[in-house]
Amino acid sequence: MDTQGLDRAIHLETVVEASRHDVWEAWTTEDGARTFFAPLCKIELRVGGPYEMYFNLNARPGERGGEGLTILALQPEQMLSVTWNAPPEMGAMRSQHTHLVIRFIPVDEGHTRVTLHHDGWGRASEWDQVYEYFVLAWGKVVLPRLQRRFAGGGPIDWNQL
Repeated sequence: MDTQGLDRAIHLETVVEASRHDVWEAWTTEDGARTFFAPLCKIELRVGGPYEMYFNLNARPGERGGEGLTILALQPEQMLSVTWNAPPEMGAMRSQHTHLVIRFIPVDEGHTRVTLHHDGWGRASEWDQVYEYFVLAWGKVVLPRLQRRFAGGGPIDWNQL
């Protein structure tokens, strides 16, 4: 059996200039997520609860961003696991859900290591496109915004983007 690419995953980490509690709150509360992740969201911090990020507020429901996503598991201030999907413009791939795990590891009182592990990728050119999209989205957009939010840049002004 050909297993090339079946274990493909995005694994990134960064150190944020904030306490583990504050970084956890940024990822797991609606007020927190709006400071770096998306201008609007729906988060109910419980297993099975929604974890949705809305990027295009003018689009119709189902095409606003990370919709239909749920929390799979959580350990307060340690780990958050959610389903994830492709952006609306990626057509049929949008109905496929992958798996995202974010861990929060204290470095010291004022710094937290955030690890992001995104897996569950299939094999086909469409999957390759979604994978490459998220390599850039997580590594060049989301995690840098998280760092800026705590390193003196403050919350994202979504009206300026």
